[in-house]
Amino acid sequence: MKRKMSRKRTGVDNESGTLEKRQRLMPRREKGQSLSDHGKCPESPKSEASTSEKLRYDSMELFAKEGYEDVSNVLKDNGVTSKTLNKVTENQLKDLGISPLGRRLETVECIQKITERLFEGEILNDPIHGHITIHPLCVKIMDTPQFQRLRSIKQLGGAYFVYPSATHSRFEHSIGVYHLAGQLAESLKQRQPNLGISNTDILCVQIAGLCHDLGQGPFSHLFSQKFLPLARREEIKHEDLSLRMFEHLMDSNDLNSAFGQYGLTEIDRTFIKEQIGPQKPRSGEWPYKGTGQEKGFLYEIVANKRNGIDVDKWDYIARDCHRLGIKNNIDHERCIKYANVLEMDGELQICSRDKEAENFYDLLRTWDTQHGRAYQHRVGNIIETMITEALLKAKEIIEITGKNGSKCKLSDTVDDMEAYQKLTDFVFEQILWSSDEKLAESRKILMSIQTRQLYKIVGETQSSKEPKEAQIRNEVSKLLKKMKSDLSGEDIIIQMSHLLPDKCSEKLIRCYCKKRDESSIEHATKAFKEWREQHCCTVGGGFGLDNETCQIL
Repeated sequence: MKRKMSRKRTGVDNESGTLEKRQRLMPRREKGQSLSDHGKCPESPKSEASTSEKLRYDSMELFAKEGYEDVSNVLKDNGVTSKTLNKVTENQLKDLGISPLGRRLETVECIQKITERLFEGEILNDPIHGHITIHPLCVKIMDTPQFQRLRSIKQLGGAYFVYPSATHSRFEHSIGVYHLAGQLAESLKQRQPNLGISNTDILCVQIAGLCHDLGQGPFSHLFSQKFLPLARREEIKHEDLSLRMFEHLMDSNDLNSAFGQYGLTEIDRTFIKEQIGPQKPRSGEWPYKGTGQEKGFLYEIVANKRNGIDVDKWDYIARDCHRLGIKNNIDHERCIKYANVLEMDGELQICSRDKEAENFYDLLRTWDTQHGRAYQHRVGNIIETMITEALLKAKEIIEITGKNGSKCKLSDTVDDMEAYQKLTDFVFEQILWSSDEKLAESRKILMSIQTRQLYKIVGETQSSKEPKEAQIRNEVSKLLKKMKSDLSGEDIIIQMSHLLPDKCSEKLIRCYCKKRDESSIEHATKAFKEWREQHCCTVGGGFGLDNETCQIL
């Protein structure tokens, strides 16, 4: 009696193999089906489109002609068709009684070689990773307004006001994460075939990497971490917005049929979404529905909630270093080659050789350098604060058309993805060059950024305690009042950030003064210095607190 094949999501063996395999491409798409122009290489010669379609639906026949007619008959008897042939794995062949092991492995290799020829692709040239082959389904995702929107969202927010070359976007970063996610998954598949990683798994991981930042707002983390908490009085993570935007992208571009064309099911889509917004690992019941615990390590590739080391971080550290002019010591290719899946604490986890520890230390050191020089740069941070203020003053005035023609305020766009997809960094220029009198205050703040009339830093300190920003501002305000200064709490800005690593007990506290006249700077400097001494805080960052230094900053 023939045993039925498992209905468990086990994978589609498509072209998501090694780079050498993926470069054996079918002809490009017909004219008019344009991919984004991001570093596209010259096109290869075209063939008849009908040939591709014929190959796609005659794969069972081609498989039989390769000397596997007996296996082909067994598969047909169990409901496998040309469209689903690329889902067959070695474990399933074993369940069907195909033996010995060598025969099964040869069969799977033959299926992969046949099915990988059935899909076209695109090659992009990336300054960080070189030539990247894009899966045709991912090409379809990229050629949507929701993904193209990422071109207009800067990776480092307002950092480009300090580092002129830091103008790279979430668009190119997402492509880089797609590439590294595929490389890591493919490497694990090739070196540990016992894991049962299928090409469907690899494709799902790649799509998750490609779409993980779809929900980023204007100036990236500025929107989700600074604007939204003040505008809506609630925390909305960009991962949650990415999930909403992914669903909107799927529905508005009718990509469900395209996913089906490449063998992806509803369970696969669930797996993709769970990678975009993964949960922190916990003991007890398995929290995911997209795949079983035996492949739970796949959730650690794009967004690793276990230790934070993932391909997303590898790409943005390398890309940010490149654009910031900071030396990058991370060899992510070594990280990929030495990655292995091992059982730890009863769970399969992605691990690395002990001799690679120094490479990961370099990653943390580079990350720390980037935080100090760029992510927490005192001027870049205050510029982002000023942009945030401008957006807050404009949030009830600017309206964006959403679903069914409804008008959405800036902070309400997150509830309407039709409106949110139109919200990019362009909102800066929209305010700056507006003639609307209601935007006068916002316009003045942004013009101050353009003319470099920035708020002045008057001091920096570190504290092992964790007081609230509002609490510090109130205490400094009382000291100003005691000094009979004209400054009020509204003229003082307090910024707090955690030093790396995240569990570090020290908190970095900065004080800025909105007014730039000498008297205001002197009073603010004196008040913050007194506050620091009262709370036994240390002077941080090597800042001088004198007026001359403040003027230089």
